[in-house]
Amino acid sequence: MLFKLSIKNIRKSIKDYTIYFLTLILGVAIFYMFNSLDSQEAMLDMNRSTQMIVELLVDMIAYVSVFVAVVLGFLIVYANNFIIKRRKQEFGLYMTLGMGKGQISRILLFETIFIGLLSLVIGMLIGVFGSQLMSILVAKLFAVDMSEYEFVFSKAAALKTCLYFGIMYVAVMLFNAVTISKYKLIDLLTAIRKNERVKMKNPVICVAVFLVAVSMLGYAYYKVTGGIDTLGTIDKVAGPIILGVISTFLIFWSLSGFILKLVQSRKNVYLKGTNLFVLRQIHNKINTTVVSMTIICLLLFMTISVLSSALSLNRVMTKELEETTPVDINLCKPANLPENGDYTKVQIEDSKLPVSDTLKNAGMDMNALKDVVEVDTYATNDLKLKDTLGEVYEAAKAEYPLFRYESAEEIIKLSDYNQIAKLYGLPEYELNDSEYIVLCDYDYIKGTRDRALESGGKITIAGKDYVSRFRECQDGYILMTGGHTNYGIIVVPDSCKLTEDIKETHYLIANYNAETEEEKEEIEQMFVSYEEDSGTFIDKILEDNIQIDGMTKMSLYEANKGVATVVTFIAIYLGVIFLIASSAILALKELTENSDNKQRYTVLRKIGVDEAMINQSLFRQIGIFFLVPLALAVVHSVFGIQFALKLISVSVKPEQMLPSVIATAVFLIVVYGGYFLATYVGSKNIIKEER
Repeated sequence: MLFKLSIKNIRKSIKDYTIYFLTLILGVAIFYMFNSLDSQEAMLDMNRSTQMIVELLVDMIAYVSVFVAVVLGFLIVYANNFIIKRRKQEFGLYMTLGMGKGQISRILLFETIFIGLLSLVIGMLIGVFGSQLMSILVAKLFAVDMSEYEFVFSKAAALKTCLYFGIMYVAVMLFNAVTISKYKLIDLLTAIRKNERVKMKNPVICVAVFLVAVSMLGYAYYKVTGGIDTLGTIDKVAGPIILGVISTFLIFWSLSGFILKLVQSRKNVYLKGTNLFVLRQIHNKINTTVVSMTIICLLLFMTISVLSSALSLNRVMTKELEETTPVDINLCKPANLPENGDYTKVQIEDSKLPVSDTLKNAGMDMNALKDVVEVDTYATNDLKLKDTLGEVYEAAKAEYPLFRYESAEEIIKLSDYNQIAKLYGLPEYELNDSEYIVLCDYDYIKGTRDRALESGGKITIAGKDYVSRFRECQDGYILMTGGHTNYGIIVVPDSCKLTEDIKETHYLIANYNAETEEEKEEIEQMFVSYEEDSGTFIDKILEDNIQIDGMTKMSLYEANKGVATVVTFIAIYLGVIFLIASSAILALKELTENSDNKQRYTVLRKIGVDEAMINQSLFRQIGIFFLVPLALAVVHSVFGIQFALKLISVSVKPEQMLPSVIATAVFLIVVYGGYFLATYVGSKNIIKEER
């Protein structure tokens, strides 16, 4: 009998379960999708390095999933609390008819199991099909062969999803049993007449608190943007973050205390239509949900910041990767190792040879490379970074104390650099005998170098003075790094007296002598090994204690794309969960409030307010309730995104941010807007019941 009653209750109250049901389904689907990423790994034609990245991604998601499960668990308990509160009178009627609390708990148990199983099945189905799209996205990001792709169901992800959500449902069942056991019959029967007591706040105090909170927030914004270069430790970063959280709470606390008074002073607005009713409802809601609004605002802020930053990071890293990897391989080794250093005779002798000779001596077939360019760079303690900066050195040291101002500048002859520039597809330059050029594309020192060049930029090399040909740094680099990280190279005329004893580095830059990707990968394996004791060429060099460093285009792509992909997927995972959590909390809170306020809408109808005006007032209430935390979250995000990108030393221009911001906004509108519409429709159904 109790089981049949449970089924009837679910059918009768299906509109009350809509938000709850939707949240469960989305949670299950997303959880399965992100935990099944490894299911296609065996089906996709991945090389070893890509497999390692995917394995790292899967491991990271496994850890993040624990946190996600906790968030979803709290969300489900919160949603279930709404269901119980909504049905207090129903439970009171059951007890009046002689039903015990244990029997009511069993009814809720059956309902929880039924709703849980239904949402688990539907969510899993959506997740299974969604995971196929996820696999295609992974394949596209890593540019792997899709010829072996097939539809796959991940048993491991399904079991993990069932286990985690099973634990959540058990927690909900225990919560229900405890909650029902605490209820008294009189409280259940009179629940609809009880309203939450709202204490009126002093408007003057609220205005003062609001101004203080805004000031605190402004200071926190300054510290994480303007003061970011001084934030070198966790405790310095934590301070502004804590300040931002506290000020967010105070803003919501103070808002409800003076907004109503402010609008009341404008009678033409306050007394128009149902504005009086709407404003008092909003006042009461914000007043009683300060903590909830703070949490929701912070969750939305994290959603916007994490998604926008991660998507922008992915776009910028991909673009910089394409710009800074024009050739297949770039090798370098030290020149002129000192005899009084901790080096072997073989290493010292080899340091006098170009990279190509070292490769030949180690048994390398140089026919594997083409378009070979070999150059040398120089360094002398007579020209350090602080010398190049000249008059701006002291100001630069105060602004950027961590830069290595005592390090010698890297110097290269004009003809040598032009060989590299021609191979890289970069601009080539001309110089007079007394001119030099600074190549720099690293934004965080480029501005400082530009100020030095504007003031004259006079330097001295081998007793001769040189002046800059340009008043700003020029783009350029020698060593590929996968990003714009060259903080300074000095290009001098060929006539500059650079002696053999100050040679610093030998460079070899080349392309692979291959036509197909398979042939390039074979040559790549001569330089890059992903397996221990593989006997590749680089291992033979290391056996002779000769150090050759460098980068290959393939390894840079795999490493940087791997980082970007891992960050992007984790960001999307957390962003979706945070957005669902904040939207669901708002929706359930609003549905609860409207359930408690049904009688007020009945009174409105009795005094002659028509249904269109009631629906309009309801729409405005819910709209304001959803927009208030979102508006502050957007403001937080403007500064939070700047902080996140500066923290990881990535320079993203506003136009580069725009596509990511638009994508985040569209996603936010779809999910957040969907919950808003569902809340409005649900609330309309609730307040119509008293008619």
